[in-house]
Amino acid sequence: MARLYSNENFPLPVVEELRRLGHDVITIQETGKAGQAVKDEVVLECAVADERTLLTLNRKHFIRLHSGRPEHYGIIVCTVDGDFPGQAARINAAIEEAGDLHRHLIRGNRPPR
Repeated sequence: MARLYSNENFPLPVVEELRRLGHDVITIQETGKAGQAVKDEVVLECAVADERTLLTLNRKHFIRLHSGRPEHYGIIVCTVDGDFPGQAARINAAIEEAGDLHRHLIRGNRPPR
């Protein structure tokens, strides 16, 4: 299972479901960095320092960071989706399909309705 680091904007119900599925997930809130307007670059550095794949809804900025700094342990960018169990299942499937997440950018987009 994957070691994940969820950004401040990432839904806690998805984090909880990913944990239930066996992933090791920490949140930025659990690290004590929430509410401090931590820059995206620093968020990614924190994930890298802990050898974790970053989970975020902040697609635009982290896609840009991936392009400029590909040495990371993976970035999973997602769209907003109220189907939290479904979103967690799609992320889990993408992780399983990718295998090694190192240096990968994964898009966890909501399926068309």
